[in-house]
This record gives sequence, structure tokens and C-alpha cells, in this order.
Amino acid sequence: MLGLLAMACGDGGFTPDPGVRTEDAEAVDLENLRILVTGEARVFPEAEGVAAAPASLTGMALTVEEPLRVAVNDAAATFATGEVAEDGAFRITDVPVRDVHQGLAVGLVHDGLVRSTTLVYDTAFTGTRPRTDIIDANAWALPIAFVDQLGAAVGAPRLQGHTGDPAATLASAGFVLGRVVDLNGQPVSGARVALNRAELADRVYYPSGDLTSVDTAGTAAHGLFLFVHSGAGVASFQLSVDGTDTYVPRNVDVGPGLGVVLTVYPGRYAP
Repeated sequence: MLGLLAMACGDGGFTPDPGVRTEDAEAVDLENLRILVTGEARVFPEAEGVAAAPASLTGMALTVEEPLRVAVNDAAATFATGEVAEDGAFRITDVPVRDVHQGLAVGLVHDGLVRSTTLVYDTAFTGTRPRTDIIDANAWALPIAFVDQLGAAVGAPRLQGHTGDPAATLASAGFVLGRVVDLNGQPVSGARVALNRAELADRVYYPSGDLTSVDTAGTAAHGLFLFVHSGAGVASFQLSVDGTDTYVPRNVDVGPGLGVVLTVYPGRYAP
């Protein structure tokens, strides 16, 4: 499972944030607003078998960041930094969140990987910045070969049509890679995502089960969907699942050269 994972809170008499778990993390000092972000960095599951996928992410740099700020190249996009431990775990302390606007993500940048940022907190659930630690989050690494495979599935004509650039790749255009899951965290087949901006709807594709092609019908057994950015400026929109009101519309911001990764799940708490 990818994307927005568990946050939690301990005893303390406060109301936990919707969209998070509530077993282990602690409330933060609302006057200071610094939190702990922990989790595991892994290669995206469908990318584990591709050529040149890294055998280990040990020592790779991590950033806790806001995707909107990253997309507009804001110098203040990064709130804190850390690195991946030998077991893939990461622990980043004293993350200042007072100035969070739409969400938090964990970013990975390394040779052989596409610049990615995995959403770990979305203000869509709360209307405000985090009030508890973020624990057990996943940061997904996207090997270049895997993203190139997705780009080949989309095809050069579509990429050129969306970007106006015959040399565009999926990585250079920017993209959103998401997974629709059910209440148990299992991928949903046949789901269609809906954007609140109709003019962007034709940029959504659903990779086939073997990732060799795409269609516009709905998710395959792996639950994946793909949004192709224009390669210029920033696209900001909300994303939900068509035909049901059980999925909270999620905030998405993507810019050129950036891969945004998220999980879309029903209800207000991650499965």
C-alpha cells in the first residue's frame, strides 16, 4: 500500500485528526507545531522487478516537503531532511508544520530514480495543518526505468498531445501515480477517478495489469491510475472516485519533472 499512511495519537484529551490512525503518536505543541515523521522508504511495488531498480535505498536523502511548494519551485518547500537507514526506515524529528497549506509529503531524489514525493498528510481531511506525529508512512521510490515503462504505455503521441513537446517523457512532463484501495487497503479494480477540473479529465489513464498499455475505462487489478501533467506550470486539483461519495476528495499539486504518489481510500481513516 502506498500514499497517505497512518498518523496516530496517544492519550492527551485532544481530538485526533481525521484521516489518521490514533494508536501510537503523540499530540504536538500547538504553539510550536513541530512533529515527528517516521516510516519506511521502498521501491514502488510494481517497480521492484524492473531493470536498474536499486537493491537498497540505504543512505538516500529524504525531504519532508509540501508538494504545492515543490511544484512551484518555492525555496521554502522543504521543512526537514533525513536519510534512509539500513533497514529502509526513516525518522525525521522536529518537522515544522505551522506553514503547511495543503499537505505534507516525503520526497526522494537519487541517481536512477525519478524525483518523487509521496503524500503522507492531506488537509482535505482536517482543513488544517497536522496536529499529531506522522508515523509508519511510506515513501515510494520510482526507478527511471519503471517511469519510462509507464511513459511507453501512455505512448509518445499522447505525451506530445499533453505537453506540446515531441521529445517529452512522462518524467519530464510530471505526473501523478495513484492507487485506489478499499476499506481493507486492497486495490480496487474498475474504479474511475474524478477531478474537480473537467478540462484536465483527459489526462487521466489507467495502466493495464502488465503495465504495457493504458486505457480510460478504469483501474486494473492493481488499482493504479496515472495523471499526465503538461510539462509547464502547476496543475492543482482535487481528486476523488467517480460514482461514490465514500472517498474524500484529495488535494493534488504537480509540476514538471515531479512524480506525485498517493493512495486514495474510502472514509476518513487510512486502512
